[in-house]
Amino acid sequence: MNPHTTQELRLLPWTGAEGKPCYLIGDGHGYVSRLADDIESVQLNMAAHLLAHTDNLLSDRSATPEQLRYAIARLAESLRDVHRIARNRNTRHTTPGRTDHPE
Repeated sequence: MNPHTTQELRLLPWTGAEGKPCYLIGDGHGYVSRLADDIESVQLNMAAHLLAHTDNLLSDRSATPEQLRYAIARLAESLRDVHRIARNRNTRHTTPGRTDHPE
């Protein structure tokens, strides 16, 4: 291992057995890091589409209680994903000793 490489702990955008968080230790440039970046991008895009769909559903006076409950359940799932991404990015951007700078 290169002694000049900064190792960091990254919270991954998926969970392991029993819903426990998964972490990656590394420099942030490997296959799993790129996969996690791709999954986070998909999750954020899905959240944006879900918000738009929910806005439409809320403005539709004929929306049923079942449709609204389903939308709320999906919003809760999406919010958990987005919250995990935000926690991860905050941790990565505030890690002492990082040599790169967040945008």
